[in-house]
Amino acid sequence: MILQEQIIEEIKQIPSDKLAEIYDLIHYFRLGVTQEKQSQKVTVKQRPIGLSKGKFQVPPSFFEPLTDEMLDAFEGK
Repeated sequence: MILQEQIIEEIKQIPSDKLAEIYDLIHYFRLGVTQEKQSQKVTVKQRPIGLSKGKFQVPPSFFEPLTDEMLDAFEGK
């Protein structure tokens, strides 16, 4: 908190005709920090396609119709 108080005291010493410039600088800086945080969160590394190629085979039973009991379970019956 002490640093914030020092900054506020410095701002109080700035002539009022220059305050708009200081505001623009602070606003620009704050938006940049916000955008950096958001871009760090959004960065997702995608896995390459075919990473497990040849390591797994879909069994023929996968393509068989589901039983009525299994269909009911999926439908919440």
